[in-house]
Amino acid sequence: MKLTSSDLQSLCNIAIRAAKNAGQYIISFDQSQLKVDFKPTDNSQCVQGGDTLASQVVTEVDIKSQELILKELQDSFKTYDLGLLTEELVDDNTRFKKDYFWCIDPLDGTLPFTERRPGYAVSIALVSKEGIPMIGVVFDPVKNELFHAIYQEGAFKNNVPMKSATPPNEFLFIYDLSFKNHPYFNNYCNKLKDFTLSKGFTAFKSQNFGGAVINALQIIEHGAACYFKLPRKIKGGGSLWDFAATSCIFNELRISNCNILGEPLNLNNPITTFMHEKGIIYTSHPEVSQFIQDLYKA
Repeated sequence: MKLTSSDLQSLCNIAIRAAKNAGQYIISFDQSQLKVDFKPTDNSQCVQGGDTLASQVVTEVDIKSQELILKELQDSFKTYDLGLLTEELVDDNTRFKKDYFWCIDPLDGTLPFTERRPGYAVSIALVSKEGIPMIGVVFDPVKNELFHAIYQEGAFKNNVPMKSATPPNEFLFIYDLSFKNHPYFNNYCNKLKDFTLSKGFTAFKSQNFGGAVINALQIIEHGAACYFKLPRKIKGGGSLWDFAATSCIFNELRISNCNILGEPLNLNNPITTFMHEKGIIYTSHPEVSQFIQDLYKA
């Protein structure tokens, strides 16, 4: 079934309730009682992790958060004939059979959560079978901030319409901790610094914030920034649920988000849920997006 504007608004309200419920549970959890496990990387019958620690770590909080979200969403599956893709369950392929599917990361940034530092969030998106993000909801339980967007209806922070921040004089390069160990990290960092300074910025800063969702949102908050993941041969580079909600928000703000070839993100890839094939680029500066693409090709 094709969803109307009214349907999307109703589903967004449901996702907001689900994200807040899960976020309140996460922030109130007694971390002194936390037990950390790790996902296998080579068992198709289980939920798989990628090649980085951040993609492998999982806790009881991830599982419980997912349960709370699915409980809130449960009626919508039948009412609106929706599929599902969520991080802590094996892909059931309903995302290829239904016109739309919920795409859920119940706790993005599990690693910073286990390390008791900010950088984690709840992320819920509704994605069309064609891979277009229709709804994006993110709740940051640390700051008690809610971001949401609906296709062609705009983006909001705490229910106030969002707009791109005024670019500061400083350009911010946001990176994952795993990328810091990449053999080309310093090369990319130095060349990006030189390029942004040549474009009139007076300062350049590089920093890691946390999981992919919070990292992406920092671009909106800062006003002049980029966050990217290079393609790789092995599984990793984040997953569909890491980028679906923020892609919707970025689209509504007309902020660039694409793969390393400059193409729209493939948010319903039939081959894999991982993003390693073509990587991702999020940036508030279009020329920086092209520069990163050209730098990778070189």
